[in-house]
Amino acid sequence: MAKYSNKINKIRTFALSLIFIGFIVMYLGIFFRNSALLMTIFMLLGMLCILASTGVYFWIGMLSTKTVQVVCPNCGKHTKMLGRVDMCMYCNEPLTLDPKLEGVEFDEKYNKKNTKQS
Repeated sequence: MAKYSNKINKIRTFALSLIFIGFIVMYLGIFFRNSALLMTIFMLLGMLCILASTGVYFWIGMLSTKTVQVVCPNCGKHTKMLGRVDMCMYCNEPLTLDPKLEGVEFDEKYNKKNTKQS
């Protein structure tokens, strides 16, 4: 069985990993101190990763303001949903706003437009 998590948290984790990747790439540039060109390339690539992370954080922040807030029936906390099905941010309870999908086993494929519930 696949491990699912909240879509917003997945995107935030990706953005955080971009920051760490950027730092690692910049630190790799230190090994090329003798070559100014290689060191500069590594520093610029690391900086691009960090800037990309900033863009992703901005995008998910804007997207997060437009999401539907629901109360999780399991833990009772407010959580945000993206798509037809999502997981609770806190307790990973499967959530849906589509009455046709209630009681159906959770699958992220239900968020795709061409996927129908069978």
